[in-house]
Amino acid sequence: MDQYENRISIKAWAEEDRPREKLLTLGRRAVSDAELLAILIGSGNRNETAVELSKRILHSFENDLGRLGKLSVSDLSRFNGIGDAKAITIIAALELGRRRKETEQKHVGKITRSADLHQLMSRYFEDLNHEEFWIVLTNRSHRIIGKYLISKGGQAGTIADPKIIFQTALENHAASVFLSHNHPSGNLTPSQQDIALTRKLIAAGRLFDIEVPDHLIFTNHGYYSFADEGIMSD
Repeated sequence: MDQYENRISIKAWAEEDRPREKLLTLGRRAVSDAELLAILIGSGNRNETAVELSKRILHSFENDLGRLGKLSVSDLSRFNGIGDAKAITIIAALELGRRRKETEQKHVGKITRSADLHQLMSRYFEDLNHEEFWIVLTNRSHRIIGKYLISKGGQAGTIADPKIIFQTALENHAASVFLSHNHPSGNLTPSQQDIALTRKLIAAGRLFDIEVPDHLIFTNHGYYSFADEGIMSD
């Protein structure tokens, strides 16, 4: 006899144990991450219920929803029972969660410290598998003029062209340029290239009377501020 013939489907569970019914009767906080994921995917495979499959998926990423949020459709589709449609549903749900977080964040209109820059820009770097370099332009009152993506690269790095940075700043009549990029590796330590580029941009800014007050490195677990560490004044 097939070992899975006697497996009990979710529909046969006690009503209070079914993820949808549990959420309905006990509320969203009573439902585990695996059960929420099971609600999204709807069904499992021949060998697993939706909850069992969800637990296996989460276990593969150490139950880290941040890591799950980085997966592509092809990544998720490697799990037996997850096709393109279910993968897209999972990605869409996690993206909605991210966007909700963005709308709940306090609006930042002025940059006076590294925490302001981090709050403003963290949403753009969250869950990226590649490196991006952005600048934030402010006027002489430190109010934000705009945010601009300067370059996009791979996991190893990206090239930020000083000519593009200062052309953008001059076109927008900016008084200051704040620098920011991410390290997909999760390592917050600036590389020698990061430090050299920062110093080069500070020197170039002096020629145009444009201040470069800070440079932030972002990861999913925090940030590194060149200004806070005293590097901008070297």
